[in-house]
Amino acid sequence: MPLYEYYCENCDGIFEMLRPIARAAESAPCVVCERTGERIMPTSIAAFTLRDGYPRKLPDRGTYWHLGKEVKSRNKGRFKPFQHPELDKPVPRRRPSKGEKQVADEKRQERRKEAGKMAASGVRPAERHLPRKLRNKK
Repeated sequence: MPLYEYYCENCDGIFEMLRPIARAAESAPCVVCERTGERIMPTSIAAFTLRDGYPRKLPDRGTYWHLGKEVKSRNKGRFKPFQHPELDKPVPRRRPSKGEKQVADEKRQERRKEAGKMAASGVRPAERHLPRKLRNKK
């Protein structure tokens, strides 16, 4: 049922009442003095509009809401559920240090040496374990 506002001239008060639409124009008893009050136009209006399929309160500042927080743009593209790029800044990938790069290069060189020794001795390792240079040699 809709909520309507009424004005009582006797006590100079405004009161609200839930009533069916069919009885909206009828006078209603005042909650203070119990005399009849006449219906008035609402003193406050809650208005909204739709923008991009989402309900927006008026006045619209052109911003969006994500989980109760105001953001400037909608989620677009790939994103994790319940996260927004403006609120949850992406963590940059950790870059390997010089020492880690050096260890990786040494491991790669050792694998190449072992693969070269195996190829020279006639043992054929699995194709995926060979370096690219030795894969197509037969």
